[in-house]
Amino acid sequence: MPFYTYLCATEDCCDYCQNGFSILQRINAEPVLYCPECGYKVKKVISAPNVVSGKAHLTTDKTAQQKGFTKYKRAGKGVYEKTAGKGPKYISGD
Repeated sequence: MPFYTYLCATEDCCDYCQNGFSILQRINAEPVLYCPECGYKVKKVISAPNVVSGKAHLTTDKTAQQKGFTKYKRAGKGVYEKTAGKGPKYISGD
């Protein structure tokens, strides 16, 4: 479930909603319309998502295998050799 940030939508608001607050909600949940502290209207703030790249976590053969992945390295033109995990020893484009 993502966190959603809300800010005060009016001039009259409390410190809680004036500075913004975050709530953990389901994606399909109705947006919060009023501040839980003062009751004034609030609006949802759109922000950039926090994306974590998984590449750094699977750089070693041992880590990839522990996570249930099969890792291959290029052995030639169109041929890949398995270095970790389950699966065929070689993959070929032929």
